[in-house]
Amino acid sequence: MKKTISIAAALLLTLFVCLGNAASPQEDVKAAYVCEAESGTVVTAQNERTHLPIASMCKVMTLLLAFEAVEAGELTLTEEIAVSERGAGMGGSQVFLDAGLSYPAGELLKSIVVCSANDSCVAVSERLAGSEEAFVARMNERARELGAGDTLFANCTGLPREPQYSCARDVALMLRELLKHEQFYAYAGVRLEDFHHPDGRVTTMTNTNKLLRGLDGCDGGKTGYTQEAGFCLAATAKRGDTRLICVVIGAKSSDGRFETVSRLMNETFAGYERRVAAAAGEPFGELVAVKGSSVKEAAVTPERSLGVFVPKDKRAEVRCEPVLPVSLRAPVQKGDIVGEIVLMKDGVEIDRCALLSLQDAAPFSYGEAFREGAKYWN
Repeated sequence: MKKTISIAAALLLTLFVCLGNAASPQEDVKAAYVCEAESGTVVTAQNERTHLPIASMCKVMTLLLAFEAVEAGELTLTEEIAVSERGAGMGGSQVFLDAGLSYPAGELLKSIVVCSANDSCVAVSERLAGSEEAFVARMNERARELGAGDTLFANCTGLPREPQYSCARDVALMLRELLKHEQFYAYAGVRLEDFHHPDGRVTTMTNTNKLLRGLDGCDGGKTGYTQEAGFCLAATAKRGDTRLICVVIGAKSSDGRFETVSRLMNETFAGYERRVAAAAGEPFGELVAVKGSSVKEAAVTPERSLGVFVPKDKRAEVRCEPVLPVSLRAPVQKGDIVGEIVLMKDGVEIDRCALLSLQDAAPFSYGEAFREGAKYWN
């Protein structure tokens, strides 16, 4: 058996358990959404599924597809990507790429994260799909896979083009997936850096996410602004073992989006806590019998940590239940899926994921099988 995420677990990753609002509705933004990143538990939701333009926050999906291509081996960060005339002429936020020259893919992705470079977006999209149009089709397909049903992309930059829309919930869903890629954090933490062109020119990149230095624990985000969308921000912050995602759309000012996100994050960190019921990497429950191996029993662990995100003053009955066969049949390799684990809160299932073997259990050799059979002779 290979280490894969079950279909049920993948679907459940898209479910959100609403616990109620931690703050009053945000009158200064069109939509707002706050959730805990690990479980997806919703804390604040205002107009979260209203279709709105999201400006450059659509680059969250552009980046997600690019990092997934890197992980799949379809792209390397050191690969040189040639820039087309169309890519170089995008306008708006950019690093002023030269048509006909080639740039390392990693530098292009960094420029998208740090300064929202439209020209880099198009260069990457053309490399991965052959054209921006084909790449946008992939963006919409991936959105559907994630359960982002209130999203429609028309380009990879977020520049105004009809029809194109998303919502606060879907942006959080996409950012939650993007945060699984560690390289994103390496780029998102850059505040000021020079972008070097092959011809010796230098373009200074300044990070558009002011919360990197203004909000405790903030280590990533994506801003956006157009006249139609207003001021937008999708950000994440981590304190201790708790990571939050916050999205606001349509703030009236640039400072307003940062102030709203900062306030919502601080209120949520202050009022809520994560309680882990089963930790990834740690043995869970009883050992499982193994047949056909000298290893008689195997320990299991959840594929990811399971827990709840609840108000600090709220009591909740939380437990995990394993779904396992009576016994396993060798061979079993460490990391193999051997069952599932179900997270229950107040008697209701709210999440589940795969259970993995924590050890190898090789099948009997010929000699071992002979000795094992001899035990039962007579």
